[in-house]
Amino acid sequence: MEKIKSAGHLTPGQAPNVPIADSGRMVKETSGNVKRVSDSPPHLVELKNFHAVFGKGEGAKEVVHGIDLHIDANEVLALVGESGSGKTVTAQSILRLQSQEWIRYPQSEILFEGRDILRLNERELQKVRGSDIGMIFQEPMTSLNPLQCIEDQLAESLALHQGISKRDARPLVIESFKRVGLRDAENRLRAFSHELSGGERQRVMIALALVNKPKLLIADEPTTALDVTIQAQILRLLKDLQQDSGLSVLFITHDLNLARRFADRTAVMRNGNIVETGRTEELFSNPKEAYTQLLLAAHDDARSPAAPLQEPVAVRVTNLKVHFPVKKGFLRRTSGWIKAVDDVSFVLRRGATLGVVGESGSGKTTLGKALLRLIPSQGSIEIGGREIQGLKENALRPQRRAMQIIFQDPYGSLSPRMTVRRIVGEGLLIHKAGEEREEREEKIAAALREVGLEDDEFLDRYPNELSGGQRQRVAIARSLVLAPDILVIDEPTSSLDRTTQFQIVNLLRDLQERRALSYIFISHDLRVVKALSHELLIMKEGKVVEAGPAAHIFNNPQEEYTKVLLRTAFERQ
Repeated sequence: MEKIKSAGHLTPGQAPNVPIADSGRMVKETSGNVKRVSDSPPHLVELKNFHAVFGKGEGAKEVVHGIDLHIDANEVLALVGESGSGKTVTAQSILRLQSQEWIRYPQSEILFEGRDILRLNERELQKVRGSDIGMIFQEPMTSLNPLQCIEDQLAESLALHQGISKRDARPLVIESFKRVGLRDAENRLRAFSHELSGGERQRVMIALALVNKPKLLIADEPTTALDVTIQAQILRLLKDLQQDSGLSVLFITHDLNLARRFADRTAVMRNGNIVETGRTEELFSNPKEAYTQLLLAAHDDARSPAAPLQEPVAVRVTNLKVHFPVKKGFLRRTSGWIKAVDDVSFVLRRGATLGVVGESGSGKTTLGKALLRLIPSQGSIEIGGREIQGLKENALRPQRRAMQIIFQDPYGSLSPRMTVRRIVGEGLLIHKAGEEREEREEKIAAALREVGLEDDEFLDRYPNELSGGQRQRVAIARSLVLAPDILVIDEPTSSLDRTTQFQIVNLLRDLQERRALSYIFISHDLRVVKALSHELLIMKEGKVVEAGPAAHIFNNPQEEYTKVLLRTAFERQ
């Protein structure tokens, strides 16, 4: 509430010096001060002068710098910004999820229905978490308990917050699963998280967050690792649930297109500060701040590059198949086959990029692994004109230097116990590329310089000391240090904000031009695929639905499935 200060000291019974034109009711505090009481309803959530400080003493670092933010009842507020801007710290602080031993909130208030969350004791806070405020975390696979079936996880929450027995909870659990669109809910109750698809796990997370009918839902990057069609389904689901129940939502995302489609208001965050806030459509149509304009510019659609038709063939794949057996019964006999990759053929030329696109479970990643001989397959794989399918391990090892992979999650694929120097140099030791230590050190430094990590200080850092974009650059350097000809790049930008994605795409373009690299670029983000790919392969249920020059498919898709993918990815509203 805004305080109205008088011109001088107020004695008991004395009226404050307030202009007659001032509107709003006035109430007097016990201290004698006067506060304006707005005629409009109070905010559901309000952060006042919010600071977040990690550490103590000289090592303390302030990551959020006195922001003001509010969420009203039945409102969706999107909080957008680059990695490290303070979005997740701010959101998690509403539930005080960070350890109080290493985070402080000086001079701050976090009001939920008028109560200051920062002043609640642990017992009071426990009643708020999950009951009044629910949260969907970014990665459901790591947020759901792998040792509990999905029914038990919802039943546990109902028992904790409402005292409902497991027996009485079952119909409520089934109702919750049906409400979020989980298929065959009654027969999936005893399923574990690893037995569900990415979209199904996210639906379970939403059910868990909403089972106690909270007033506020915090959704932290809820669609990051999902393909465009599942993203659209999850967003529609959240919007329907929000409108049906009058729920308020704090929607954290780095994807401004998702914010535009989902949020009533949008707040843009940078370096721990709120840069701009406004009604979503107005902010997108007429951004006031230069930083907001920069974020929006990073979303402009790029044109697909033309394929280098005169270059020699780098990869030729013919009738590739990867079939996994389905075993049943006590003797585990094969009763059928899952055709993860089914009769796929393509040609990739030197210096070109093949974009591989499809929904979760379409066979994209399986195809990439099969090309590198990481999993067994049938069919022909020619690398540089040489058939590699029949090669034994000893003959295949030298070939692997020419074929490298960049994984989706650099935080998971980079060893937390190894420094950047050891991570990038590990391949040199395995392949005995560089006999002398000085020679290896120079190759490591050169690879890091090539990906934009020029400071020597990066060499002795660990992955947890790097930003998401820096970790991905280290992963790229690890692949480049062996001077490969072909890179299989699996979802390299899915967990990065748009501006960092833009930087990584430009880096990959530059590296391709300098080294004439051939890329097999696997992604569900068609905007990134469009910016980088010369050729396109659309997959569904292991089969190729449509293939050809990327520019032609983006401008004139022939198959209905391709049209749906493109329409979903590029729609604005």
